[in-house]
Formats: sequence, structure tokens, C-alpha cells
Amino acid sequence: MSHPTVFGTHDDKTLAQLTDVASRAERVALMADGHLGYVMPIGGVAAYRNKASVVGVGFDIACGNAAIRTDRRVEEFTGRQWTNIADEIARSIAFGVGRTNKQDDAPVDHPLFASDAWQLLTPSVSGALKQKARAQLGTVGSGNHYVDVFTDETGVVWVGVHFGSRGFGHTIASGFLALSQNKPWGERVKESEALLDLADPLGHDYWHLMNLAGEYAYAGREYVARKVVGILGGTEQELIHNHHNFAWKETHGGEELIVVRKGATPAFPGQKGFVGGSMGDNSVILEGSPADSDAQRGAMYSTVHGAGRVMSRTQAAGKFKGWGAKRHLVSPGVISQEMLDDWLRPTGVILRGGGLDEAPQAYRRLPDVLAAQGDTVKVLHTLKPIVVVMAGANEVDPYKD
Repeated sequence: MSHPTVFGTHDDKTLAQLTDVASRAERVALMADGHLGYVMPIGGVAAYRNKASVVGVGFDIACGNAAIRTDRRVEEFTGRQWTNIADEIARSIAFGVGRTNKQDDAPVDHPLFASDAWQLLTPSVSGALKQKARAQLGTVGSGNHYVDVFTDETGVVWVGVHFGSRGFGHTIASGFLALSQNKPWGERVKESEALLDLADPLGHDYWHLMNLAGEYAYAGREYVARKVVGILGGTEQELIHNHHNFAWKETHGGEELIVVRKGATPAFPGQKGFVGGSMGDNSVILEGSPADSDAQRGAMYSTVHGAGRVMSRTQAAGKFKGWGAKRHLVSPGVISQEMLDDWLRPTGVILRGGGLDEAPQAYRRLPDVLAAQGDTVKVLHTLKPIVVVMAGANEVDPYKD
């Protein structure tokens, strides 16, 4: 059993989950924003010898963040213009499952659709999945996925987005999880550990399709972020982009390993990352420390991917039944709309969408979790949110996590 490297403080259930992962992995670590997940804790990092964990990577394969530094400055916009920009983003970017973009210009002919990896699926599965992937490319989803506009400490305007591979990645993860349990593709099965050896046909195919989902997520995030830069009337000066639900081939301690990060951002020395706070908090651009310390090596050059939840969505917003007009509250949560409004009012954040399950009170504070990571990372820019756009509380989206 490998000895875990743990940043921050965590509840017993999360630590027990990490210990279970450690019983199978060569190395494990837990970031300071960690909390309980399916089989592997969110914020967890695990390294294996030539094996990838399907539930470790998760159902939202290649969920991640992209940030673009623009040539616009915050003082160039009035309060009314920021309100109009928030409305335009909400109109122009599709949240949830279906694409509702005002201009249907998503890159549906991206080279990823011609990849040989599609041939690893049966023709009927490949055809339907490719159709789904094209239909959802450039949609943001719901849950904690967002499109934000920020200003940094110098007044420069940034755009940040957070989402993954949508229904495409969910289908790949679900399909291989079923196959790992000797069930047919498409059958829903229990979330249990599935370590696939890349030397075996099943592991080989999963690896290539997982990487295809990674290309898909990159294409979607860059499309959305650049569309918002266009709404701002700006040009792209710098792009910072990274997955935080993925697996990579990396060398650690002189050995090539498969490193699975589930809600953890790669942070090798000098590598930049965009890490978001909650809808009412600052976000950051950071980089891995150049020191290359023991703590960095213990973290497998990883850091937090966000602030980290302190309560579940149901605890925060309450339990609901039904959707749309039939959606009704069964039992209330601990966060009210008044509490959310009271938090956001002093910040001046212009919010479109967003439910009580994503209220700032449901999260840790990002400065606290970054402090717990010690000197493994260096904050380069602090990003204050101006506009936050998320799916509405009633948005139907099975791929939100």
C-alpha cells in the first residue's frame, strides 16, 4: 500500500476512500479541496503501472478549465454594458443539453471527428455517439459549470470557462464501466473500481477514446471562451488550458506511470493553470513552483481544481422532484435565496442562472485551500468576477457532473 500525501484537512469518509485507492495504486495524493466522490475522492491523484481507472477519470472525462487574457480593460466598460454583456453571453452560449446558440457556429467539423479512435467502437455506437458529440459541442452544461468574465489586479479583463466532454465523455465512461463488469455497452452498472490494463484490448480502446474525449473538451472550451472574447470586442492575448478529470502518462521517481487526476490540476514547475472559486469569490491563475520540492513530488505535481464543496447539492438547495413547471421542493436545504443574494450583493457580481446548490456557502474559500497547498504553487493573477453565467436551477442536464 502506498503512503498518501494529503494537503489540508478532510473528513473521515474522504480519507477512508483515499486509503482504499492507495491499496491498489503505486502512489496517491489528496489536494486541499478534496471531498467524497465515487470510489476515488474528488481532489485525488493516483498513479498506476500501465493501468487507468475508469471511475478515477470519472464520467465527465476531461472536465477542466480554460482562461483567456484579453486586450480589454475593465474601465472601458460601464455598468450597463456589463449587464448587457451578461445577457448576451446567456443568449449566445448554450447551457444544458441542447444547443441553443444564437449563431450555430460550433466547430462540428473539427479534425477530432475524423480520428481513427472512432473505429474502436461498433459502427452503430460510433454513428450515434458522433451525432451526439456534434450536437453538444460547445454546450456548457449545468451544475458547477460556468462562463465567467473577470478583471485581474491590473484591470485586465479575462474570460474563464469550466466544463468537460459532455454526453460524449459520459457515454465513453459508462460504456467501458459496463464492459469491465462483463455487461453490454449501454447497460447502467454500479460505480465500482475498474482498472484497465493498457496492454489489454479493453484498456487500449478506453485510453484512446478517453484521449479523444480530451480533444473534444479542449475544442468545446476554446470555442466558448473565444466566443465570449468576441462578445467583449477583444482579442486573445494568452490561453491557459488544462483538464482536471483525466489520466496522463508521466514519469515520477524515474518510472513511467499512469497518473489519474480526479478534480486535481496538473502543476509541474512553471506550468500555468486556471483555478476557479465559487460564483461569489475570486479565482486565480497559478503555476507550479519552480522549486521542485518534496511536497510537489508527493503531490505528483498536482494542485487544487477549485475551492471544494463543504456540502452536497441536496444539503445546500434541498430535495426536489420533477422538472420544469412540475419541479417542486420536497425538503428545504440549508441555503436560501436570501442568503445567496446577501453574499453576492457586496461583490457586485452580475449573475445569470445558478442555483442554490452552487451558492458560495456550499464551498470552501479558495485562498484557504491554496494556503494548504503550501509553496507547491505560486499565484500569478487574482481574478475578480464581474459576470458569472451558469445554467438555471431548473435546467435539465444528465451530464452536469
